[in-house]
Amino acid sequence: MEDLQDFKRYRIGEAARELGVKTYVLRFWESEFDEITPIRTESGQRLYTEDNLVVIREIKRLLYDEGLTIDGAKRKLHSSEHSDILLEVRDELLAIKQLLNT
Repeated sequence: MEDLQDFKRYRIGEAARELGVKTYVLRFWESEFDEITPIRTESGQRLYTEDNLVVIREIKRLLYDEGLTIDGAKRKLHSSEHSDILLEVRDELLAIKQLLNT
């Protein structure tokens, strides 16, 4: 059943209500942040995934709670993406090291 959440799609109005922002805010953030990429239907309607909502919640937190500017939020998002990648690489290297030691 948890896998069904991966297929959940939200129209822009639903996503806005879920996130507590206006639809024009979502459209603006989409134009500013490359990380927000809703699916587009043939008619051009935006459909947001759960992954999109996670990113948007983080953007909202950075802007509203931490008081960052758009540029500051962009930098913070990019640095956190890089740190996630570095953590994955570190974990893989530690696993390889452990294999070599055994």
